[in-house]
Amino acid sequence: MRKFSLYLVFLAIIAVLVACGDSDSTEEETSNQGEDNAEEVTDERWAEIQEAGELVVGTSGTLIGASYYDDNDELTGYDVEVLREIGNRLGLDVSFEIMGIDSMLPAVQNGRIDVAANDIEATDKRKEEFNFSEPYKYSFSTMAVRESDNSGIETLEDLEGKIAGGGATTIYSQIAEHFGAEVKTYGNAPNQAYLSDVSNARTDVVINDYYLTKFGVAAFPDYDLHLHPTLKFHPTEQAVVIPKDADQLTEEMTNALNEMREDGTLSELAIQFYEEDASTKPEGEIEVIEGLEL
Repeated sequence: MRKFSLYLVFLAIIAVLVACGDSDSTEEETSNQGEDNAEEVTDERWAEIQEAGELVVGTSGTLIGASYYDDNDELTGYDVEVLREIGNRLGLDVSFEIMGIDSMLPAVQNGRIDVAANDIEATDKRKEEFNFSEPYKYSFSTMAVRESDNSGIETLEDLEGKIAGGGATTIYSQIAEHFGAEVKTYGNAPNQAYLSDVSNARTDVVINDYYLTKFGVAAFPDYDLHLHPTLKFHPTEQAVVIPKDADQLTEEMTNALNEMREDGTLSELAIQFYEEDASTKPEGEIEVIEGLEL
């Protein structure tokens, strides 16, 4: 009987040791899984950017207020300086590739550039093909028209039969076509080319972002040109365009933007370049255009 009792005690000790071994094994597996998950969070594009120590940004250099060359021939603007500050906060150098808007999004997809920042609207359709950061700018659309007669446009429906200057793939050209306008396309042309054509009646209208149009018109006071006095439509959100599924890169850029919003940097930069805080949503009634698949 005594031998049998000792045997039971021996079995109990073995059971405890096995249980401890299973617990250690489970903890090790859990730890390994945590390490694997941490590795999965880091996408390939973010890893490449970190290794290079550089963020390559596509922009046009032709948008007054957003991306343009100053009197010293230095690239600057709200979008440019926002991206430079993001790079600074992420410990990355930032370089800019100058290109037209029509080639900018394909360049993000094919890896020629890492991201694009050129007052680009984050639409539902674009979100199917790209990631976007949190918005860094809120705005709406308006028109540059001839001051003498508003180019014959008093409502959006009056765009029918008119000639609108714009890029082939922009939201603004889609709006013009939606209301029956013919779109005259340009390459990576400066604001002057678009606005001069309206003033000289080679075209009738340029539909664009409110802030960009305001400064574009103000830059050419001798033109027969002004901002349409009554039309405010299509509220917008502008954000950094990022490759699809580059989730870690998206998270890092969004975190930097959120910090910039919280500490006031975004507001300061917006007021510097637009004389208004474009980092916050505009007040007032803005017409929403129905039937657009943007």
